[in-house]
Amino acid sequence: MRDLAVLLLHLLATVVRLAGPGGARSVVAESVLVKQQLLILNRSRKRSPNLRVSDRLVAGVCALLMRPGRLIRSAIVLRPSTLLRLHHALKKRKYRLLFSPTVRKKPGPKGPTQEVMAAVVEMKQRNPTWGCPRIAQQIVLAFDIPINKDVVRRILAARYHRRRTDVCSPL
Repeated sequence: MRDLAVLLLHLLATVVRLAGPGGARSVVAESVLVKQQLLILNRSRKRSPNLRVSDRLVAGVCALLMRPGRLIRSAIVLRPSTLLRLHHALKKRKYRLLFSPTVRKKPGPKGPTQEVMAAVVEMKQRNPTWGCPRIAQQIVLAFDIPINKDVVRRILAARYHRRRTDVCSPL
């Protein structure tokens, strides 16, 4: 009985919205947006699914046709900030934002530059008996770049491979 009352209340609210200015397009846009989010949700992914170009385009057009206040309530799968960003992109005619996913850089320090890594590897190749603390000290003295022995260790673990000098060769 309670479900029937809630259903009738939603029906009444929808009829009132249809009667208002731009009501039909808002109701249709909201329906399409919810259906699109359901399709996105049904994709087989354990994490949040990546949005395709068509997903961003449909969500952006629906967001353009709806009021922002109603848009926030319609955000089920997509975050409201995503829908508002797509709405803003279409409003400002920034179509590139719809067709290209935003690739954000990872937060935190970016690590040493390629030149520093090459200098560490070359120093280890020229002086194979030197350890990580000594190489770090020499880099600081030579280039005045603050570098930690642990950073040198990680660089050498990833990029330095010892040359094999086999004394015994097969006959």
